[in-house]
Amino acid sequence: MTDPAPTTPDLHGRVVLVTGAARGQGRAHCEAFAAAGCDVIAIDVCRDIETVPYPMADPSDLDETAERVRGRGRRCVTARVDVRDLPGMREAVDAGVVELGGLDFVVANAGVSPEVSATWERSEEEWDTTMDINLKGTWVTATVSVPHILATGRGGALVLISSMVGLRGAPFTASYSTSKWAVRGLAKSLAGELGFSGVRCNSIHPGNVRTTMIDNPSMIATMTGGEGSTLEDAADTFAGMNQLPTAWVEPSAIASMALYLCSDAGAGITGASIPVDLGGSEKFGI
Repeated sequence: MTDPAPTTPDLHGRVVLVTGAARGQGRAHCEAFAAAGCDVIAIDVCRDIETVPYPMADPSDLDETAERVRGRGRRCVTARVDVRDLPGMREAVDAGVVELGGLDFVVANAGVSPEVSATWERSEEEWDTTMDINLKGTWVTATVSVPHILATGRGGALVLISSMVGLRGAPFTASYSTSKWAVRGLAKSLAGELGFSGVRCNSIHPGNVRTTMIDNPSMIATMTGGEGSTLEDAADTFAGMNQLPTAWVEPSAIASMALYLCSDAGAGITGASIPVDLGGSEKFGI
């Protein structure tokens, strides 16, 4: 007798907030939760950020995410807000909750990765930008969201997107790695604070995911040692970082884990740090 095929969780009538929603992992989260029946609050800054060596999403990308959610028969409220902006985030989330009728789940996905460099050669601006977006932005997202989740009285879940370098040391990525370790700590703190209410909080630690964060000239040159290469040229180098003989995962792999953690299937999991990294963190030691 074979196991039944996995089914998409039924989350009809629920609402999810996704940050960094315009493309890549954020869009995948929006699509996965919409397929499960959720309405979506999709937030993205939709502009380039200094010290980030690749182009950020633009307003048309966020519009495309919203259309994909609506194409699955779900409602989508969008806002162009910087996750570092506490008043702006509060206003956007409050408005989304009013329109959609509540909030049940959060996927705090917004984050950036700076240039690879030695710790002592980083600029103060780059350090502050990376820490503020990756860590403060995640705290802001939780701060403006948790009261709404508690107000429903029906539990819920937060998923904070960290990184495999939030589980192990990683040279030449000090600001990024430090911020992602801190996101892991924030998830554990929130799990402890929210347990009384049945609200859960976990962190996901992706390895290399095929998004613009790795598929950009700066990263590819770092991985191949030369200019003008493609991501495929770097595949063997990326694969060498993993236990599994695979270079990277698609954004849908991270979205599937987030959906699992927010669904009834993940009801017994809180305060966990879950790698989806092809064994990369285990290979180099947790």
